[in-house]
Amino acid sequence: MQTSKGRVFIGRFNKGEDLLSSLSTFCEKNNISKGVFSVIGAVSSAKMGYFKQDVQKYIDCVSMNRCLEICSCTGNISVFEDKIFVHAHVTLADHEGNCYGGHLMPGSKIFAAEYYITELEGSPLVREPDPETGLNLWPNG
Repeated sequence: MQTSKGRVFIGRFNKGEDLLSSLSTFCEKNNISKGVFSVIGAVSSAKMGYFKQDVQKYIDCVSMNRCLEICSCTGNISVFEDKIFVHAHVTLADHEGNCYGGHLMPGSKIFAAEYYITELEGSPLVREPDPETGLNLWPNG
């Protein structure tokens, strides 16, 4: 599938808000149904998940109530069950340089978060259930 760049947004999210919720709300308010994003900054608490392939479900893998740097938070925007869906992975580091990563889950509280969001043009990208993996994925092609 080929696409081209649409609108580009830069800014920051508010301190104390949930990172995943902030991303989702921003995309909903701006009607972004296909795109990519990057976030850097810091959180005061974090929650990440892991997709356990053998049971085909997400499990909580890391939950920390401490200050961490957002080394990388990247992901994509598409549509699932007629709603805008944000899929994000995050890598966080503590003050000693130890890194933790996984699927961004609700519960990561923003200290500071600057975003770069690129909308992609064309029809919305709709996720579909994939029985082989148990995930809701983009269509092939």
